[in-house]
Amino acid sequence: MSSPDSKLDANLAVALDALLTEQSVTRAAARLHTSPAAMSRTLARLRRLLQDPLLVRAGQTMVPTPRAQVLRGEAAAVVRDLAALLTPSGRVDPAALRRTFTVQASDVVGAALAPGLLGLARRRAPGVSLRVLSEEWEAGPALREGLVDLEIGIIDHVDPETRVEELVTLRMAAGVRAAHPLAEGPLTPAGLAAAQHVAVSRRGRFTGPLDTALAGVGLRRRIGVVLSGHLGAMALAAVEDVVCLVPTALPGEPPSPLSDAAHSLGLRLLDIPLPLPPLTIGMAWHPRHTADGAHRWLRDAVRRVLRPAGEE
Repeated sequence: MSSPDSKLDANLAVALDALLTEQSVTRAAARLHTSPAAMSRTLARLRRLLQDPLLVRAGQTMVPTPRAQVLRGEAAAVVRDLAALLTPSGRVDPAALRRTFTVQASDVVGAALAPGLLGLARRRAPGVSLRVLSEEWEAGPALREGLVDLEIGIIDHVDPETRVEELVTLRMAAGVRAAHPLAEGPLTPAGLAAAQHVAVSRRGRFTGPLDTALAGVGLRRRIGVVLSGHLGAMALAAVEDVVCLVPTALPGEPPSPLSDAAHSLGLRLLDIPLPLPPLTIGMAWHPRHTADGAHRWLRDAVRRVLRPAGEE
C-alpha cells in the first residue's frame, strides 16, 4: 500500500519549485502566501517522498543538494505546464482559429448574416468557415447534441439550460414592388386588406399577427400563396402585385441588415398603419460553449453584424 506522501499532489510540485528557486523556507512561504511553519512541514514531506534532503544549511543560508539542482528545472517546467493547463481559455487569437461553425437560422437571417460574418472572418479570422442551416431542428436538442453551435432568430422553443441573448428588436413593414398600386399613396388598413398577399410560414399557416390586427378593425386580407421563407416571398413580391412582410428597423434606429435583401430586390417598404407586436431577434447556445474562446468570437461577430451601430 502506498504511503500518504507518495500520492500525487500538484501542490507539492508548486512548493518544490518555490523552495528550489528561493532556497529559503521563509521566502518560499512568502511567495506561496503561507506560513514558514507550513512550508517547513511541506519540505519535510518532500524530503521523505524524494529520499533526499533537497536543501541543507550552509552557515546562514541553505544550498541545494545535487539531486535538487537536477530537479530545479524539471519542477519549474511542471509548474509552467500546470499554469497553462489551469489558465482560462476564454481568450483566443482569431487569426489562429481553424474552425467551422454551424448556425441555424431562417433564410432572411442567414442572408443578413453571411456577408457581414464573411467579411469579419476574411479580415480577422481567415481560418473560420460558416455553415448556415435552415430551421430543421428544434433549438434545444440540436444545441444540446452539438448539431448546431448557435441558433439565430426568434428564440421561443429552447430548453431551460440554453443561454439566450436578445440582439435587436424590429418591426414588420409591407414590401411591394415599385409599380404596385399601394406604392402610389399612403397605406391604409383597407388598402392593405384588399391587396393580395404572400404569407411566410414554415408550417404552412395562413394566419399571423397581421391577420389579428386586421380582424381588430373588421378587415381580412387575401393570401394568394404561403411560402416557407422570406426570401422567396420577397422575390415574388418583386415581380408580382403581392404584398410580403419584411422585418426592418424600428423608427429612429439605424437600418437593419435584415431588410437589405428587400432593398436589393427593389422593394418599397411601407409602414403598416396597424399595431403589430415587435419582432425580437436573438441568439441561443448551449452553456458548454459559454466560456469557449472561439465560440465567444462567433457570438461577438454576430452581435457586430446584427446589432445597429451604437448598441455595442
